[in-house]
Amino acid sequence: MTTHIDPVPQNPPPATPSRQVTAWLDRFGEALDSRSSGAVVRLFEHGGFWRDLISFTWNITTLEGRPAIADMLAAQLGGVNPSGWTLEGEASEADGVVDGWFTFETGVSRGRGHVRLRGGLCWTLLTTMTELKGFEERTNGRRERGAQHGLGEDRRNWLDRKTQSEAELGHTVQPHCVIVGGGQGGVALGARMRRLGVPTIILDKFERPGDSWRNRYHSLCLHDPVWYDHLPYMPFPDDWPVFAPKDKLADWLEMYVRVMELNYWGGSEAKSAVYDPEKGEWTLSVLRGGQEITLRPKQLVLATGMSGLPNKPSFDGMEDFQGTQVHSSAFRGGEAWRGKRAVVIGANNSAHDICADLHQHGVDVTMVQRSSTHISRSDTLMELVLGGLYSEEALAQGISTEKADLTFASIPYQVLPSMHIPAFQEMERRDADLYDRLRAAGFMLDFGDDGSGLFMKYLRRGSGYYIDVGASELIAGGQVKLNSGVGVARVLPGGVRLSDGTELSADLIVYATGYGNMNGWAAKLISQEVAGKVGKIWGLGSGTTKDPGPWEGELRNMWKPTRQEGLWFHGGNLHQSRHYSQFLGLQIKARMEGVATPVYGLPEVHHLS
Repeated sequence: MTTHIDPVPQNPPPATPSRQVTAWLDRFGEALDSRSSGAVVRLFEHGGFWRDLISFTWNITTLEGRPAIADMLAAQLGGVNPSGWTLEGEASEADGVVDGWFTFETGVSRGRGHVRLRGGLCWTLLTTMTELKGFEERTNGRRERGAQHGLGEDRRNWLDRKTQSEAELGHTVQPHCVIVGGGQGGVALGARMRRLGVPTIILDKFERPGDSWRNRYHSLCLHDPVWYDHLPYMPFPDDWPVFAPKDKLADWLEMYVRVMELNYWGGSEAKSAVYDPEKGEWTLSVLRGGQEITLRPKQLVLATGMSGLPNKPSFDGMEDFQGTQVHSSAFRGGEAWRGKRAVVIGANNSAHDICADLHQHGVDVTMVQRSSTHISRSDTLMELVLGGLYSEEALAQGISTEKADLTFASIPYQVLPSMHIPAFQEMERRDADLYDRLRAAGFMLDFGDDGSGLFMKYLRRGSGYYIDVGASELIAGGQVKLNSGVGVARVLPGGVRLSDGTELSADLIVYATGYGNMNGWAAKLISQEVAGKVGKIWGLGSGTTKDPGPWEGELRNMWKPTRQEGLWFHGGNLHQSRHYSQFLGLQIKARMEGVATPVYGLPEVHHLS
C-alpha cells in the first residue's frame, strides 16, 4: 500500500534587490502608460520624492509628496511619452532600503535614473536627461573624421576650418549662446555647447583663460579634493595633486580651452544687454580690444561665479585711513607686508586663507570675527562626507565621477540635512581638541542652525564656513590674533576701532566681507528691472540664517529657466559646474533645434536679492 505524503509548503525565497527594482519599474512603466497619475503615485510613499533633471519637466525640480507628483504628471505626462524602464546593473540593499540604477526614454530624449525603495514603495526617484534624440553628441561612432581624403573641391584642413570659424563667429555669424564669465563654470558649459553643436562665445574680462585664478593671492589652493573637481570630458591626470594650487589649475583651464576648441574671447567685457521678446534675442554690447562689438545671441548665460559682486563695506572713516585697504578679491599676497601690521575683517574661507598667507610672510595679523563660523578640518571632511563618493577608495569600488555626481543628485535637498547631521556630530567628536582650543581662543563656532554642517551652509547661503587647511591651528595657537563677537565702529587713520572700543593698529586692512548675490550681475549688465523679475539667486528657502523661506526645494534660478526668457545662471564649485552644465547645455540645445520644452514648476519670486 502506497502512502501519499503532501509536500510541506515552502515560503517562496525573498525577492532579490534586482528583482524588487525590476518589478517596481515594470509597475511604474505600466502606470505611466495608463496615463493614470493615481496609479503612479500609489507606487510612492506618501512623503516620497521625485527629483527631475529636465527629462519630464524641462526644469530642475523636486516634487515632494504624492499630491505634488500627481500635479506634475497631470501637466506633463501627455507630452513626455516615457518608456523603456530598464534596470542597469545590479540593485543593492542596505538598512532596509533597496536602490538601483535604470535607463529610460521619452519621446525626445534618453535618460538615466535612480530609485530607492522602502517596503516596496518609492522613497526617492531621480530622472535625468542624458541626450536628445537626433541631436546626440558626436562621440565614439558619431565622431568627425577630421580629415578629408580623396579629391574634393574643399581641401581645407582642420586648422583652416577652425581659423575661418573663429573669424566668422561674432562678426558675420551670430552665436546662438553667449556665456559671460570664463572661469571653470564658463569653460565647462562651453565644452558642453561645443560637443552639442551650439555656436557659443565665452566672454571674460581677463586676457587668458585661467587668469581669474592666477590673479588671486599667491598661496591659494583648492579646498576641495581632486576627485570632486574634474572638468567635463577630460579628467585631471591620475598624478594630479589632491588640492590643486591656483596657478596649476589656471594652466589646466587654459589648456582645456585650447584642446576643447572653445570660442573664448579674452580681454572682452560685456557692457550692456537688452532682450527683444519679439525677436527672441539679446542685443549684447561687448568691449573687446578697445572696439565695441554687438552680439545678438538667443540665449545669454551669466557664469560669473556663484557669488556676485564683491561686498565692499562702507565704514565711517575709511577715507581717512593712511595705509592700504582692499577687498579680499583684490588681495594678491602678503610678501609686500613683511614686518607690518594687518587687520582682516571676516572669518570665512578667504579670511582664513589671507590670515595664514600674511602670517607666513611675517606680518602681525589680527582677524576680526563678527559672527560665528563653521570649521571643518579638510581630512575629516574628506573621510566622513566626501570619501564615499569622491576618493581613490570610491573609484576602486567602481564609483565613477558620473555615478558619484548622480548619486549625490539623487538625494533630495529636504533629506540631505538628516544625512549630514550624524557625520558632522562625528566630526565634532573626532576634532574636539581643535574645537576646544579654538573656543578657548575666543573663536565663535557653529555647525549650522540645525547641526547639518558645511554643505548645507554652502547650499543655503554660500558662506559662513572654512575648510581648515591650516589656518585654524594658527588661531588656536595665537599666531593669528583674534577679536570676536565685535564689529567695526570706525576706521581710524592708523587702524580700526571695534564696537567694543578696542583699537587695532594696521598698515593694511583686508575686507574679507564676501560677495553679493549673483543677481547683482544681472542688475549691472541688464537692468534692475530684470534683476527684480528674476529674483534671488541661490539658496533653498530653508528659513535658516541668510536663507529666507518659503521652502523651494532646489537652488533658486541655477541651471534652469528663469522668469526672464533667454537668461540663465551657471556657477558653483567645480563639481556643480561639471555636473549641471550637462543639463543646462541640453536645455539650450533643445531650444536651438526647436524641440518643444514645456517648463513645469517655474518658481515664484519671493526675494529680490
